[in-house]
This record gives sequence, structure tokens and C-alpha cells, in this order.
Amino acid sequence: MAKPKFFFNHHTLSFEKVERSIRKQLSKGLVFFMVLVAYSVVVVFFAFNYFDSPKEKGLKREIAQMRFQYDVLNDRMEDLGKVMNDLQDRDDNIYRVIFEAEPIPGSTRKAGFGGADRYAKLDGYKNSDILIETTKKLDQITSQMIVQSKSFDEVLKMAMNKATFLASIPAIQPVSNKDLKRLSSYFGYRIDPFYKVTKMHEGVDFSAPVGTEVFATGDGVVRGIQESRHEYGNHVAIDHGFGFMTFYAHLSKILVKNGQKIARGQVIGLVGNTGKSTSPHLHYEVRKNGRAINPINYFFNDITPEEYERMLELSSRTEQTMD
Repeated sequence: MAKPKFFFNHHTLSFEKVERSIRKQLSKGLVFFMVLVAYSVVVVFFAFNYFDSPKEKGLKREIAQMRFQYDVLNDRMEDLGKVMNDLQDRDDNIYRVIFEAEPIPGSTRKAGFGGADRYAKLDGYKNSDILIETTKKLDQITSQMIVQSKSFDEVLKMAMNKATFLASIPAIQPVSNKDLKRLSSYFGYRIDPFYKVTKMHEGVDFSAPVGTEVFATGDGVVRGIQESRHEYGNHVAIDHGFGFMTFYAHLSKILVKNGQKIARGQVIGLVGNTGKSTSPHLHYEVRKNGRAINPINYFFNDITPEEYERMLELSSRTEQTMD
């Protein structure tokens, strides 16, 4: 039980007992509690905003270390990206050029994974930007590695087929030099001898006597034979693979069958004057991926550099007529 308290009354000049009412005690208790709460709020506010607990200090050190590790990882991915770019450049401009393969489009090499939703689970955090950018870089490098791996598989396959490739591409003249009178018309725009208008001449004309042997210029398979009195007359088409096709027209006689396998240098027909022709000759075309290209670029087994330069000069003259 609490001891009673007294106070001195100046009016009565005597000590009187302090009367403690429950209401006053509750009021004082409430005021004390409110002051204590206010003090606690202030202490907690400063403690949480201006002072770190040991656990928070440890977590901050871990976050700083993690950010440092992410920076190191980003730098390593930048270096890896440079290595990938170098591999891609070599692949497109060296390896694929050697085998006359089309380069891989940049849009295919740079394609990423999925869309924006792929990174949604990483969003909403304090360091989301670091996580998302790092993941995007990693995805892009992964995509490039997959594309490059497939490309190297293709290059390896082409390298293993190198012997077949070299034997298949057109590399000789279809008419022997000893039987050849002249190249009567070159690749390019020429005057049509029948209609007297300028037209694209998509091949080279070899002037030679009727019955002169015509040779396949590379290994392949006969994919088209037609005997006709119009346009190209009797003609043969050979598929050499690797996108190459050759075409031999105005033949007097065809010596092969459709679907027959052909070796370079094999006689496939005889020079003639069939179809729309003004004199005995062989019309010869080379096509790559369906597009006509200048056949003189594929005579490298039969002509000297000087003869090649002379052919290029003659083929640029548009005033010539077709045979």
C-alpha cells in the first residue's frame, strides 16, 4: 500500500493529507503513457532512418558486393560479346565467302528470347534495372551462340563437301579451244539479230562447227532436256548443286538423258544451229540461285589472265549482236 502524502496549507497553517482520486491518477497515467509513446516514436524514427542495425549493415555490405559482382559480370559479357562479333565477322566474311554461302542476316544473329513478359518477374525491385539488363545481355549472347553454333555446323558440312563442291562448280569452257572459232557474243545487253532491239543476253555464245563436242563444265545431274525448233532449239540443263545450274542451247544432238549423273568434261551434246540461231554456235549460261551470272567468271581452268581481261573488255560492248 502506498504511503500517504501531506502538503502544508498556508491558509490553515497546518499539514493536510493529499487526497488521491482515481480520475486524477488515471489522467496522470495517461499523460505519462502518451509522453512515453511520443518519445518511443521519435527514438524509433531516428533509429530506423539514421542508424543501421548490425543486420542491416550486413545486408548492405552483401548488396554492395552483389552490385560489384554484377558489374564484373557485365564487363565479362561485354568482352564475350566482342568475341562473338569477331566470330560472326569471320563467319560471314571469310568462312562463308570461301564456300560461296550467303551470310547470316544481322536480324537473325541479334534476335533475343521472348518478349517483355520474359523479364516481368524481375521487375518491381530496387535493383531491377541491373537484373533485367544483365539477363537481357545474357539472353542475347546465348541466342548469338546458338545461331553461330548452327552456322559452324553448316560450314563444317560445306568443308567436308569441299571436294564435291570444287568438282561441281562450272570451271571449264563447254567447247574446247582447238574447236573454238571465236566467242561471238558475250554476257550483257545485246542487239537481237531478229527483232533489232536491245535485249539482255544471259550467256556466252561459242562459235564452232556443227558437230563440235560440248562438254559439261562441272559434275551434276541433267535436270532438263528439250528438242525444239524454236528459241533455244535443242538444249540441256544441268543441276550442279550448291545453287549452280548450267544451260547449253542450239545443239544439233543431245547425248544425255534426263536425270543422268554427269561428270565434268563429259560430252553431253554437239554444237548445232537449231532454234532461233543465225549460225552454228553454242549458247551457254551459268545460273547461281536462279540468277544468270557472267559465265566468263567460271572459265578459270581454261584461260590466262590476259585472255580473261580481254573477255571482260569485249563483254562490255553493247553494240554486238546475238547469234
